Amino acid sequence: MAADRVFAYGAAAGLLGDLLLGDPRRGHPVAAFGRAAAAVERVLWRDDRGRGALHTAVCVGGTVALGGLAARCVRSSPAASVALTAAATWAVVGGTSLAREARAIGRALRAGDVEAARDRLPHLCGRDPQSLDADGIARAVVESVAENTSDAVVGALVWGAVAGVPGLLGFRAVNTLDAMVGHKSPRHRRFGWAAARLDDVAGWPGARLTAVLAALAGPDPRGAVRAWRADAARHPSPNAGPVEASFAGALGVRLGGTLSYGGRVEHRPVLNGGGRAVAVSDIERAVRLSRRVGLLAFGAGAAARLVVKGRTS
Repeated sequence: MAADRVFAYGAAAGLLGDLLLGDPRRGHPVAAFGRAAAAVERVLWRDDRGRGALHTAVCVGGTVALGGLAARCVRSSPAASVALTAAATWAVVGGTSLAREARAIGRALRAGDVEAARDRLPHLCGRDPQSLDADGIARAVVESVAENTSDAVVGALVWGAVAGVPGLLGFRAVNTLDAMVGHKSPRHRRFGWAAARLDDVAGWPGARLTAVLAALAGPDPRGAVRAWRADAARHPSPNAGPVEASFAGALGVRLGGTLSYGGRVEHRPVLNGGGRAVAVSDIERAVRLSRRVGLLAFGAGAAARLVVKGRTS
């Protein structure tokens, strides 16, 4: 079976598995990677960029090599190759868990239980929930859904289309490592520099594709493109900026502004300043847009593999 069909069938099966099963409660492969990366960090940590780069190379390189070895072992069997791609896709894609957590917070807010929503918010993002009222929580959820559509779904599918199982696993390793050490805490300001920069590079194509697809699939394509062009570059993240701006414009809402992470207050630029404030009902709208974007990203990846095969055959 050709590699393009292996990816298409395997990724479709993996996405279906994610839709039906979501993430496992225990024994998730990403959690296992996190434990291994933490163990490597304990051995290699120094307040030094070089040590951080070595940590990133060991963790990401080892994951990519493991994926390549597994793909090589099953390449003579089309069924096994499809099964491996499906398992890898299911392991790295988190669209169902993203939607589940967002909707759980939305239900709590609709019921007027702001404390329950605050308790649930750390499952979705790193904001300080106690500093947020109901509207602030709703805005945080919509922003997280937008950003994680790229990080947890589209980015992985892009690299899976490019490099198969090693691409799927490698992207998730980079993204997870950035979440672990890429933030600017005193311990990781220098050590996590390489992981953060690699995540910026690996996330670049998926973020732009997410922004394009959000514009195509959203209720206001012109608003999405307008907000992306006007505001994306003002965001401190080169990849979250296009995604959040495009979602904001597509949904007609205003994102960004003051937020708090780990007790540190940040004043971020407003995205789509002409939009209205986020309402609780926008959480469901954002989740539905995220779903559509994920499906379109799968279609784009499968189609790209077919086009590349057609030009090289």
